Amino acid sequence: MSSLKTELKKMAIAAMEFSYSPYSNKKIGASIVLSNGKSYSGCNIENASYGGTVCAERVAIWKAFSENKSDIKITEVFVASNESEPWPPCGFCRQVLAEFATPETQVTLINLQNTEKTYKFKDLLPLAFKFEHLIKKD
Repeated sequence: MSSLKTELKKMAIAAMEFSYSPYSNKKIGASIVLSNGKSYSGCNIENASYGGTVCAERVAIWKAFSENKSDIKITEVFVASNESEPWPPCGFCRQVLAEFATPETQVTLINLQNTEKTYKFKDLLPLAFKFEHLIKKD
C-alpha cells in the first residue's frame, strides 16, 4: 500500500473517534485527498432531528471545499466503519461525491478488521446526476 493510501486509511480510522453517534452507535470516519494534494477527514455527526445528521464523507468534503478553490477534484476517498463489513457511502453522499469526484476517483471501504474493498466512483454511482444535466441546451 502506498504511503498516501496508508495515511488516508489512518486518517479515516482516527476520524471515527470523533463520531457523534448517540442514536445509531455507528462510528464512521472518512478521508479524502484532492487533486492539489491536500487531504481532509471527517466523521459522522448525528442530530436528534435525524435530518440534521451529516455523514463522515460529507463532513470531509465540506471541510475540503470550504478551504480550497472549486476547480479541484477529489482523487481518492476512504470510508471507515466499526461494522463487520465495510460500509459504502449512502446515496446522499454518492450524489455529493458526484459533484466533486471524477468517474475514476478511487473509493476504498475499510473496517477495523482490516477488510478492504476498492471501487471506482463510476461503479458506485454509474448514472450520477451532474452539473451537465442542469445546463440549458439549445
